[in-house]
Amino acid sequence: MLGGAAVLVSLLSPASHDPVPASASEPATDAVNYAVGVDESASLAPEDMKAEKAAAARIAMGDVSASSTVTVFGFAAAETGDQRAVDPVCPRTALDAAGRESVGTCVGKLRSRKKSEGTGTDFPSAIRQGVHDLSTGTDPSVPRVLFLLTDGRMDVTDSEKYGGEAHREAEGERQLTAALKDAAAQQVQIWPLGFGSAPDKAQLDRMAAGGYQKGCVELPSARPKAGKVSGPKDVGPMLEKIFAAAHCLRYSHGSSERPPATLEIGISPLATVGSIVVDKGDPEVTATYLDPSGHEVPTSGTYRKSRFELAGSGGTVEALKITDPVPGIWKVKVEAPEGHRSLPVGISVLWQGELRGAIRMDPPSPQAGQKTTVTMRLQTREGYEIKDPRDYDGLRVRSELTGDGFEALDLRLTDDGAGADPEKGDGSFTGTVTIPKDADGALKVIGTLTASGLSADTRSAGGQVAPGALPVTTALTLPESEVHPGATVTGTLAVHNTGTAPHTLRLSVADIGQGMLTVTPAQMVVKPGESGTRKVSIEVAPSDVFGDRLGDDGLRLGGTVTVVDATDSDRTLVQSPLSVRVTPEPGIWDAYWWAFMAGAVLVVLAVVAALAWRRQHRTRRDPFGLVLQLVSEDGDILGEHPAGHGHKQWYEFAVVEPHRSPRIERRSHGPYAVQRSPEGGAVLRRRGGGRTKLPVQGRVQLTDTLSLSLGAPPGTPSATPSAPAAADGATSSYDETYL
Repeated sequence: MLGGAAVLVSLLSPASHDPVPASASEPATDAVNYAVGVDESASLAPEDMKAEKAAAARIAMGDVSASSTVTVFGFAAAETGDQRAVDPVCPRTALDAAGRESVGTCVGKLRSRKKSEGTGTDFPSAIRQGVHDLSTGTDPSVPRVLFLLTDGRMDVTDSEKYGGEAHREAEGERQLTAALKDAAAQQVQIWPLGFGSAPDKAQLDRMAAGGYQKGCVELPSARPKAGKVSGPKDVGPMLEKIFAAAHCLRYSHGSSERPPATLEIGISPLATVGSIVVDKGDPEVTATYLDPSGHEVPTSGTYRKSRFELAGSGGTVEALKITDPVPGIWKVKVEAPEGHRSLPVGISVLWQGELRGAIRMDPPSPQAGQKTTVTMRLQTREGYEIKDPRDYDGLRVRSELTGDGFEALDLRLTDDGAGADPEKGDGSFTGTVTIPKDADGALKVIGTLTASGLSADTRSAGGQVAPGALPVTTALTLPESEVHPGATVTGTLAVHNTGTAPHTLRLSVADIGQGMLTVTPAQMVVKPGESGTRKVSIEVAPSDVFGDRLGDDGLRLGGTVTVVDATDSDRTLVQSPLSVRVTPEPGIWDAYWWAFMAGAVLVVLAVVAALAWRRQHRTRRDPFGLVLQLVSEDGDILGEHPAGHGHKQWYEFAVVEPHRSPRIERRSHGPYAVQRSPEGGAVLRRRGGGRTKLPVQGRVQLTDTLSLSLGAPPGTPSATPSAPAAADGATSSYDETYL
């Protein structure tokens, strides 16, 4: 009944509000023009070439910008006049949907060279080819990046174009230096990747340092550097990693298993666009993509505010590009027919995102010479709080205080839990600054967030130098709350007006998506001399506003409640942070679990009671333990017989040799049967003769000369048999009761 009532209540609950989408700008992705040079020298084993092809396809498929371009070429060395050092395989291709698909095909043209085709390693020619491809007809403002994959070191000793044999090595070094200088002049970064035991790490480092050094962002992680791995299986993941660094993308490597399997990869709440890259190894492997809610997503088109675009489904590498992905753990189900399950399938994700900050001063209108605390809190572009330090790893925060009457002051904001920062790693960077004594008028604090793979964001908060004691002072108290959509968080605003005129205060919520949080009242009037508290309510938007972002783990909304004195030139009195954790409305089980549990307990108790009653009922009638006595006409006990459990609670027996040596023996379907009576004693059943009560101290006539009585159980004093019970004809009322 309680469970049914819970269902009825849920069905009668009011319908939710109409969807109100959170405001968020269209995600922007930065383009990169890049070239990939792949070593084709004869020293490559088949598995090495296969790994190089897959690695080149992985970064092309995984690029998140449709405006990026890529060229791919193989290189070795030209050892005779009719040979060439470079083999172009993919011309410059824009990485839109069609381009990503075509790159996966042309990469397949890469091959290991035969000895007759030139098998050395000509780095100068490879670098010149990459610089030419990247600098011809391209916008210099778009980053130019050259990736070189090699399993060896420079070897031009058999190349005739490098002069006589005795001078070829030195000439190769000279041309490498010149090629690197030209790369730097043409603003081409070089990111070498060596694999196996042969690569010279020092030479790879030299090439990385010789090209253009300014990266896509002014962070050490974006400066070109060489990579080196031990074997072909690590080429793809490492190239993706350095590709992410060069392209200012974030990179995560997921699980790897043989099909059939379900692989998992996490996508950050900061991601605005990303690509899940699946290295299948075998083109017969198929992949199905599930979002964090378990929904299968399409491979093209729009689904639940996200856009999807798949490339490379027919090859060994495919990638699903997602715009506005749902954050959380994504799953990729990979399957393959028999005979195509020997190779492991690996997944990774490349993504770009937007990180926004909310900056404030406390107090917002300090006096000259007073210390103020500056806090910059991290959040997504939609206004959700960021709490996981891995999401903003490598972040740099710059801040300064400007204002009338003084030079700009640099601020140091940290998230280390020391000094003014209350908690380490909570996504809030805090510092303090003393307002210069010369300050007079407006104040502004500016903060800039910079991180690789995350769009830079600059925020500012204004204030005014207080001339002295303010006529109106306020203090806002808002609890950190966990609520459901549509709920209300209640706080208090302490107000104190020492002036002689009323002041109008305006309240608002900033640094949050439109409509997510609303403050009430939006305006209040503080009377002269008033000192007290006012109730302030923060209403959370309905669940439709959050959409799929509101998963089982909930969301953290971070806003700033601002109180300004409209009567005093819109002076800011309060900038108070607000943190609200929003969790989904509980289902029927979550809301009424107590009712279901109570009902379950009642059912269990009822079943236990029924079983106990049945057991007791059976036990009360079980004949086991009854001692049956055969009594003569003179009252002598001729023999005793202990009864067993019987059949269906009846112990059946017969009297054998009644005239010579009478005794009781157990007989199935015998003429007599006894059963214990719940009222004490027993009940005797005769075949075709009804039932007769057998009292503890009584007897029942069996034959003309023999009677039946009950003896005392072993260990108790025996009782003398009493007179026979009533004749059979006098037992009808008892028979009717026990039938």
